[in-house]
Amino acid sequence: MTANTDIVENRSEIVFLYDAVDANPNGNPLSGADRPRIDPQTQQAIVTDVRLKRYLRDQLDDDGHGVYIRNVQEEGEQYTRADLLEDRLKEIEPDKLNLPEEGDKLRAKVFDEFLDESADVRYFGATMSVDTDNVYAKHLPDHFTGPVQFSPGKTIHAVNENEEYDSLTSVIATQEGKEQGGFDLDDHRIQYGLIRFHGLVDEHGAEDTKLKRDDVKRLDTLCWRAIKNQTISRSKVGQEPRLYCRVEYAEESFHIGGLDKDLELDEDESKPEEELRNVRDVVVSVDDFVDRLGRASEQIEQVRMVASDVLQVSYEGEVGGPELLYGALTDELDEETVDKVDVYDEYQQTLADADE
Repeated sequence: MTANTDIVENRSEIVFLYDAVDANPNGNPLSGADRPRIDPQTQQAIVTDVRLKRYLRDQLDDDGHGVYIRNVQEEGEQYTRADLLEDRLKEIEPDKLNLPEEGDKLRAKVFDEFLDESADVRYFGATMSVDTDNVYAKHLPDHFTGPVQFSPGKTIHAVNENEEYDSLTSVIATQEGKEQGGFDLDDHRIQYGLIRFHGLVDEHGAEDTKLKRDDVKRLDTLCWRAIKNQTISRSKVGQEPRLYCRVEYAEESFHIGGLDKDLELDEDESKPEEELRNVRDVVVSVDDFVDRLGRASEQIEQVRMVASDVLQVSYEGEVGGPELLYGALTDELDEETVDKVDVYDEYQQTLADADE
C-alpha cells in the first residue's frame, strides 16, 4: 500500500460507542475511593476525553509509533517529560545535516522531526512548557493545538454501581488450624454502561501539527483496537468496542455536529435501565442518525464504519444487527460512500513498520 502523507484537507466527525460490564470505565481520584464518575442528576457514567486519549496513546506506542506523552518505566525509574522530549529529539544532528546551529532551517528541522516522531502530538497536541536543557527544545512552540478532539463520553442510559464490589473481602487460610484473616478492598464498578463519544478532526488545525490523511485513516482501526487491548487492568477489564463511525465531509469547514446524540437507547426494545447487564440487553435506535446523514448526503465524502456483531439496532420499527444499519445508510447515501472497516485486516497497514 502506498502511504498517503498528504496533510488532511477534509473535516471528519466521529461517533464511537463502547461498553463496560462490571468495570470502572473512569475512576475519579477526588472521590477518595476512585469511584466511577457519575452525573449526580442523570446517573449517567462519565468518561473523560483524557481517559480515551490515554488508551489511544498507549495503542500508538504499542504499534511502534513515536509517542511523546507516555508512561515509561525502566528498572524502576520513571521518565520525566524532559526525558521524553529529549528522546523525541535525539535524532537531530545539525553537523551531519549541514545545518547551522541556529536559524530558520534548524527551527524547521526540529519542528518537523518532533512531529514526525510524536504521533500523539499530531493528533491531540501537547503543552511544551518542559524544563529541559535540550538545546533544540527552544525551537518548538509553547504548545501544539491538537486537530483531533473528543468531548467527554457519557453512557446513553443511567447506570448502577455494583454493590457486590463495594466491600470485597478476601479471606486467606494458610494452613489448617490457623485463624483466618481478611481485608477489605474498595472496588467500585458499574454493572453495565454503553458509553457514547463524539469526536472531531479539524482540517485547519491539521496544518499546525502536520496531521496526515493516513493518520486520520488510522483512527478507524486505532479506536477499536485501543479498547480491545488497553482495557486489561483489573478495574478496566470488561470493556468492548461496539460501534465506530467516521463521517468525512467533502465541504470545507462543514460538519453536521452532535451526531452522537442521534444514537439513543430504544426504550421499547431494550430492557429497563435498572436491568441492563450486557450488550444483549440493549437496542440502539439509529433513525435520527441515518436521517441526518441522509439530509447532508451532498456534503459527505465518505462514511467509514464498523460495528460489533452482537450490537442490536432499530430502524423504522425493525430490529436487527449491524447489517440493518449498513443497509439503511446505503439507502440514504450510496454503496460507494458507505465503507465497512475491516479492523483486523486494515490495522496491519497502519503499524510503524508497515512499509519496511
